[in-house]
Amino acid sequence: MDAAAPSRSWGQPAGDGDWQQDRSRRPFGAVLITVPDGTGWPLPASKGDGLEAALLDHAGAPLELEDGERARPRGHAFSPWRAALAVLALAALAAAGYVWLYAGGDAGVAWRRLLEAREGEDRDVRRSFLLPLYPKPRRSGGGAPENLTAGNVPPTTGAVNILNFLSLPCRLYYTTVSIGNPPRDYFLDVDTGSDITWIQCDTPCRSCAKGAHPSYRPAQANIVPASDPLCERVQSDPDQCNYDINYADRSSSTGVYVRDNMQLISEDGEKENVDIVFGCGYDQQGILLDSLQNTDGMVGLGSRAISLPTQLASRGIISNVFGHCMTTDPSGGGYLFLGDDYIPRWGMTWVPVRNGPVDNIRKAQLQQVNHGDQHLNVQGKLTQVIFDSGSTHTYFPHEAYINLITALKGASPRFVQDDSDKTMPFCLKADFSVRSVDDVKHFFKPLSLQFEKQFFFSRTLNIRPEDYLIISDKGNVCLGVFDGTAIGYDSVIILGDVLLRGKLIAYDNDQNQIGWIDSDCTGPSKQSRIPFFLRRVLHKHLL
Repeated sequence: MDAAAPSRSWGQPAGDGDWQQDRSRRPFGAVLITVPDGTGWPLPASKGDGLEAALLDHAGAPLELEDGERARPRGHAFSPWRAALAVLALAALAAAGYVWLYAGGDAGVAWRRLLEAREGEDRDVRRSFLLPLYPKPRRSGGGAPENLTAGNVPPTTGAVNILNFLSLPCRLYYTTVSIGNPPRDYFLDVDTGSDITWIQCDTPCRSCAKGAHPSYRPAQANIVPASDPLCERVQSDPDQCNYDINYADRSSSTGVYVRDNMQLISEDGEKENVDIVFGCGYDQQGILLDSLQNTDGMVGLGSRAISLPTQLASRGIISNVFGHCMTTDPSGGGYLFLGDDYIPRWGMTWVPVRNGPVDNIRKAQLQQVNHGDQHLNVQGKLTQVIFDSGSTHTYFPHEAYINLITALKGASPRFVQDDSDKTMPFCLKADFSVRSVDDVKHFFKPLSLQFEKQFFFSRTLNIRPEDYLIISDKGNVCLGVFDGTAIGYDSVIILGDVLLRGKLIAYDNDQNQIGWIDSDCTGPSKQSRIPFFLRRVLHKHLL
């Protein structure tokens, strides 16, 4: 109230001017209250005739403002608070339904089973398995050579000899599996780019490496006949169920398929025996004879019927999903999981993949490769990406590789190229002492692989400088990315395990997609289906 305005007591008569002022200040609406008289619900008698009708007419008629504009009815006014409350209410209902389905009681489980029954299987019987990952020790005089993606290998171009890569510091990962009855342990290299799981086999062995354990010796009953349905799907020899796999490093393995028990560890720590068809390799050639010095074979994690995840999924044991997580520390390990229970329900970035018609290799479509804000590939030119744990290093198409080297040369005047360092094809010498990547990472920019957007949201795989740079024995800064023409891949990017460290990578063969999320990979945990911000609120009541 204005301090200079005269006051008027309630009930005091007002003049015409006061009446006009009060009329402009009156509330937009009227309230009519009826009180029962004990015998019914009639409107109580009023002192003035027509009061009821007047009030009803006043409440129903639109009010007019001073300028003649009609007031908008209150019920039709837009309120941001009401909209926000409506959104929150819908979110709460959705969360409650989700909790009821996945964390509720018997009724929620029953409805969830009913919803998932359209897939033809009860997913509650599916489970997940964990396998440890260990880095292979480096051999003296050079690293263990890597086995690049398998398939129909394209010819190498120019005069590049793949054996030049023997001296490169490679570091593959292997896992432990128990096979046979009684079970015996074997060390198998992990390869997401091939399908066949195989072990060196004494049947007898024509050409085998020493290996970490004695060669597997199958019984005659373990040999898979050529008439086996699985055999008919993976090879065309009508007389024998055999395999012959060639890797991009020009090594190979030949053998026959066998069926035996494989012991896997479930998420609750229980051991479970499952019948698996795998290769019994009696003839290994090429670099494999060196790389198997500390292991016994290979576990293939591709998408074809013979791969380990697909075999388990076809029998309803797991979802056709697997993944791996490797620590950023090169001397550390990680874990491999089969099934979807260890995939985070929130925060994952997913990109669609497709398998090649010939090599059956998962490839994701990439739109742009950047070093910082500098484009490395031709604008608008699409590139395919292969996630390959069987490759230690990463390979770029020639154009992107050359542009990356140019960008690194101009990163800082404190670095000059050192051609005398043969650790990697490209190394830089600093004008100060370098002991680790931490000393130089702030001079360089991250790499970013930009995939197609989804609903206006970007899908980018970021690679930190400490993930693509290594420090040589001479204290130089070397690029851990290679020219793809050296292995015959000039149109794709191959992401090796060096760049996949510090990330949980998931391969969903059911939905044909690959996803990732940053992780320290120090220990697997079965993921909750409730987002963390709801989990805190609902913890005491629902979880």
